[in-house]
Amino acid sequence: MKRTRSRNHRPGGNGSSGSSGGGTRHHNGQIPLNRNHVFDSNGPEVRIRGTSQQLFEKYLQLGRDATSGGDRVTAEAYFQHAEHYFRILNAMNQAAQQAQAERQERVARSRPVYQPQHNESGPGEEQGEGYGEESTESEAVAS
Repeated sequence: MKRTRSRNHRPGGNGSSGSSGGGTRHHNGQIPLNRNHVFDSNGPEVRIRGTSQQLFEKYLQLGRDATSGGDRVTAEAYFQHAEHYFRILNAMNQAAQQAQAERQERVARSRPVYQPQHNESGPGEEQGEGYGEESTESEAVAS
């Protein structure tokens, strides 16, 4: 009798319990991807293991090799696999950009807004230091 496994193919339940030991999961139940995530890919004729970037490049090369060898059907299968990993790369890049924008927004909100205070006795504000006013006054006196 064949034993069934859960969708995520990990022993110990279907991941519905809070501490299933399956790792970090987001609210939609998917494992968050990162650039170093290693995939096991069962291609048309080969089994490849690597990151999405590595798999994309490998399937692209296999597709080119099959095209040059005259096998258009196998080449198309390899190119479809390459496209799949290309889409994964794009999804990871978009997620990284979105996370970076959210971090920048959070940092911007947490920083206090600088509002200069105008004091009559402030150093240099009345005399116009750094704004070029001092040089124009000296030119007017010299002429």
